Amino acid sequence: MEEHLLIIGCKRAESWARKKLYERYAPVMLSVCMRYVHDRETARDLLQDGFIKVFTKVDTYTGQGSFEGWIRRIFVTTALEYLRAKDAVRMSVSLEDYQETDGNWNVNVLDKLSADELMECIGRLPKGYRTVFNLFAIEGYSHQEIADMLGINVVTSRTQFIRARNLLQKSVQSLLEQEYARGK
Repeated sequence: MEEHLLIIGCKRAESWARKKLYERYAPVMLSVCMRYVHDRETARDLLQDGFIKVFTKVDTYTGQGSFEGWIRRIFVTTALEYLRAKDAVRMSVSLEDYQETDGNWNVNVLDKLSADELMECIGRLPKGYRTVFNLFAIEGYSHQEIADMLGINVVTSRTQFIRARNLLQKSVQSLLEQEYARGK
């Protein structure tokens, strides 16, 4: 019920509701922004831009689906617009470069990493790879939806995801080897 009151208050442009909504969702949405830009200052700028959009578009929220999901979509779109303006998601990949994963990816190694360590590994991916990885693996978009959002073809989306996964696998493996060498 409290969320419903916040939505009503935001639709009426009441400052108490906007403040409360910001306080509730800012930490989560900052994390969303950081996943795409991996630069705290830029992520903070995107956070502000995203909340401006939330407050100006709150009247379009129909109550269908979760409100947090609706907000998240605005923030993902805001981050993608920023990356598109910086031409960070425009990727050219030839089919000859397409490689499948080597199949040795052991999901159990992820149990040995903290969430922060894993997010750091994801953050080190090149922008284009990181963007597609976030959209597919974390946000749950299909490759067709990603292709439509980024203005790329479906094969490029799949290729970027596989490359991101391969780089992430190498990064995680390297991190685990470093921790093992230190005796952790």
